[in-house]
Amino acid sequence: MKPVILCYERCSTCKKALKWIEEKHLEVTLRPIKAENPTAEELKEWHLRSGLPLKRFFNTSGNLYKEMGLKDKLPDMSEEEQYHLLATDGMLVKRPLLVAKSGVFPGFREAEWEEILETERTL
Repeated sequence: MKPVILCYERCSTCKKALKWIEEKHLEVTLRPIKAENPTAEELKEWHLRSGLPLKRFFNTSGNLYKEMGLKDKLPDMSEEEQYHLLATDGMLVKRPLLVAKSGVFPGFREAEWEEILETERTL
């Protein structure tokens, strides 16, 4: 199974990550996050696999996050409520989101992605 990258075509960070992947000749499956938003079940699985705080899966710099006032609302929401909220709109999810055998990684960090994707080649 190839690593999957959930991305948004107009996101500058996603464009940067995809250009980097192309330059490295890495094989991945692209999933448009707006057209194929992750389900609450996927988000829960990915969150647990990541070992990261759930807040890292939110696109905190996005317009929708700000318009919905989520900075103030999230602390009072259960994790289940947060998974379901994230599943309502791909624009709420931090992107690009790398889903690989070795883990799940929201946001593009070149050194981290390189290590993960090189490991994936050998698995």
